[in-house]
Amino acid sequence: MIGPLNPSPPAIVPARPEILSVPPATHGALDYAELQSLKLDPGQVLDFSVNGNAFGASPRVGRALAGLPLERYPDREALALRSALSQRLGLSPEEVVVGNGAAELLWLVAMAFLQPGDRAVVIGPTFGEYARVAALMGAAVHTWTARPASGFQVVPDEVAALLRRVQPRLVFVCNPNNPTGVLLPAEALAGWAAQHPQALFVVDEAYAFFAPGLRSALALRAANVLVVRSMTKDYALAGLRLGYAAGARPVITAISQVRPAWNVNAFAQAAGLAALADEAHQQACLSALLAAKAALVADLEKAGLAPLPSAVHFFLVPVGDAAAFRRALLRQGILVRDCTSFGLPAYVRIATRRPEENARLLAAVTGLRPPSPATRRLIADGC
Repeated sequence: MIGPLNPSPPAIVPARPEILSVPPATHGALDYAELQSLKLDPGQVLDFSVNGNAFGASPRVGRALAGLPLERYPDREALALRSALSQRLGLSPEEVVVGNGAAELLWLVAMAFLQPGDRAVVIGPTFGEYARVAALMGAAVHTWTARPASGFQVVPDEVAALLRRVQPRLVFVCNPNNPTGVLLPAEALAGWAAQHPQALFVVDEAYAFFAPGLRSALALRAANVLVVRSMTKDYALAGLRLGYAAGARPVITAISQVRPAWNVNAFAQAAGLAALADEAHQQACLSALLAAKAALVADLEKAGLAPLPSAVHFFLVPVGDAAAFRRALLRQGILVRDCTSFGLPAYVRIATRRPEENARLLAAVTGLRPPSPATRRLIADGC
């Protein structure tokens, strides 16, 4: 027979104070609890809040996943995928590590390189996980923030001054930047890395695919520069979660030391290999996205909005009250990204989707005003 419950249970072992004091980062994508409260079917909501490839994954991915044995463990080292990635990048497999999305790799970088009391620098406004993973490890986070008046362009001399003052252990740079779509001059990063060899520069190139002609930070061949990329965005594998980091062997070894075994499942590994093998599909998607973006921006301007210049397929739009703008569109089954969490409460971020989907966004924004002739042509062409 079970006795009465202890009326005075022992004290719970307290968590690390860093965990209790760091708020969660805000992200885009569908909030299923919110949709339920609004009685919206998630399958009917068009999601412009995520910066992925709306044209979808290569057909080879589906074929690669069919029949994979569920009872078999994946390769815990992801050797085949790392080999394919290293060949693509001109590196050795030992200079590449894969993860359960780029977000996991950011956590692993912080775990491998930060101790309580260390300092980290974040160049903002940008992805909230950089500051969060550093703070969770007990680091002091210092932020340099680009300004709307300068088109959110980075001012290299101001960042250099902050780096000299702070002497950080980690520096987080997003290039192209999320949410602004602005590019960082390659020479600026090269200068910072050369002047601060004691700091690891973590360059998030999750959106590099969407900026043709971007010079990757890997071209610097700097021992203190680590590039992190996502395959969930450009290869449309968000449901599987897949990313990789590339850099000097000692840095990759340190990250691998804290990486959980089997952190990338068999389906993600197979999907990554299949996606890498279909370059023609990727280039077709990129061409279609860039054409759709040009038409969408033109239509939004005709509707009285003023999208900011961006090097990629997503862009900021000043709307006054971002939260209210988002809510009004969501009631119509359209989701955009409220940028209040980036410190930009007057802006939303919109990621280009297929032309017919962009037309729905425009109809919601303009009160069913018909799309422009350019958008109608793209829809008719089946892009």
